[in-house]
Amino acid sequence: MKKWIAALTVTGILFSGPLTSEAALGDRTLKANMKHQDVVELQSVLQKKGFFNSSHRNVYFGKSTKKAVMNFQKKHGLRADGIVGANTYKALGVTKKTTSQVKAASYSSSSKLVSEAKKHLGTPYKWGGTTPSGFDCSGFIQYAFKKGANVSIPRTVADIYKTGTKVSSLKTGDIVFFETYKKGASHAGIYIGGNQFINASSSKGVSIASMDNSYWSKRYIGAKRILK
Repeated sequence: MKKWIAALTVTGILFSGPLTSEAALGDRTLKANMKHQDVVELQSVLQKKGFFNSSHRNVYFGKSTKKAVMNFQKKHGLRADGIVGANTYKALGVTKKTTSQVKAASYSSSSKLVSEAKKHLGTPYKWGGTTPSGFDCSGFIQYAFKKGANVSIPRTVADIYKTGTKVSSLKTGDIVFFETYKKGASHAGIYIGGNQFINASSSKGVSIASMDNSYWSKRYIGAKRILK
């Protein structure tokens, strides 16, 4: 029991607050302190234009993102308020994506995520592990999302559970959560389709399991969607 608890308990960076719901870049106003996948895309656009210098892109609209937006706005004669609205999107050259384009981007991101996750099948479990030499469950998910989808997510299961959009119908790339040794989310994996998920378990390391497995099905508490 102690081994199981230790294997699933990690300390990490707090990243509280819900992630806003999904949409295509250009569909919503973005501003400081928001958490949304569109922020990652915004940072990418700003980086290509030479205004966002950090290689660490993530879903949080923090000080560095606001500064980049303000510098861009000043350069283009816009009100430098750090808020990304219609005029700033237009100057950035961002146009609304069609539904088919959004779906294609979503499929591409989730496909790359799962591909990256599967590269590490057989990797041993390591308490507090965040690298291919050994993962714990949340360290594995965080690594796969960063390497496979270029999205930064929280370090602990509890904090990951606070992000994203709650979903009842699963699709590839969703994060599935389980209640194991304590009340609330304490274990998680990445849904890969076919009613299966990939996770780093203390007994099998990085491996694929079925949602129908008697152990996991009894402990399943829901899923969150971070990728569009």
